[in-house]
Amino acid sequence: MDWGMQNRLSNIIKPDTGRTVMLAVDHGYFLGPTTGLEAPGKTVEPLLEYADTLMLTRGVLRSCVDPNTDVPIVLRVSGGTSILGNLANEGLTVSMKDAVRLNVSGVALSIFVGDALEKQSLLNMAKLVDEATEYGIPTLAVTAVGKEMVRDARYLGLACRIAAELGVQFVKTYYCDGFEKIIENCPVPVVIAGGKKIPEADALKLAYNGIKKGAVGVDMGRNIFQSEHPVPMIRAVREVVHNNMTAKKALDLYETLAEEEKKKSRRKSKN
Repeated sequence: MDWGMQNRLSNIIKPDTGRTVMLAVDHGYFLGPTTGLEAPGKTVEPLLEYADTLMLTRGVLRSCVDPNTDVPIVLRVSGGTSILGNLANEGLTVSMKDAVRLNVSGVALSIFVGDALEKQSLLNMAKLVDEATEYGIPTLAVTAVGKEMVRDARYLGLACRIAAELGVQFVKTYYCDGFEKIIENCPVPVVIAGGKKIPEADALKLAYNGIKKGAVGVDMGRNIFQSEHPVPMIRAVREVVHNNMTAKKALDLYETLAEEEKKKSRRKSKN
């Protein structure tokens, strides 16, 4: 791995802890204006200082994120279909020259192992690895799950290992029973996906279990920006990821910060 690649990867996975809190706000590329991302800039702005990395599309990056921010970017470079079609039927949507213009630290693409379009998605990944490597940019493989696929260790382990074999620098996958086996058999770092919105206690337990079983971090979106209190939530997640805080203590922290936020809001409304 050359210097540029290592440097960019260290922007994403922090060297002091070997961990990362990625904030995923790329959902609009297939979901449109999903809840919490109707106005992406407004959603992202208060969360930026607590995110190690921001994962999003180039359109939202250019139009909604302050270019003076120093938060590293992992750019979603795949698309071409929506929630109304087959999500596996996507392709590359961003050139590496444009990724370089945007000064990104990494690029991301989904793979659909087990889908009828598996070959297409894996060849897309191989092509992206070649192009990104030429510019010294790390590639993140997102192990997407189709309608007929299950999120178990056998399937996810297969997808993660294939992605690593194709040459990606890190992988995003779901937490599941037997997750430690996925980590053991994947030779590149793994971050866990937050998935659909679940109660804060469950999301913090998910993050804690993932870290405990060997993940280097989380790429969490809806469980942060759809939380009733997004800033307290991302701060609690950070404590789990970077400081090994237990899920219970992190929930206590979330509730304390949320109460402080509510009191501040009430004082502001009175003035």
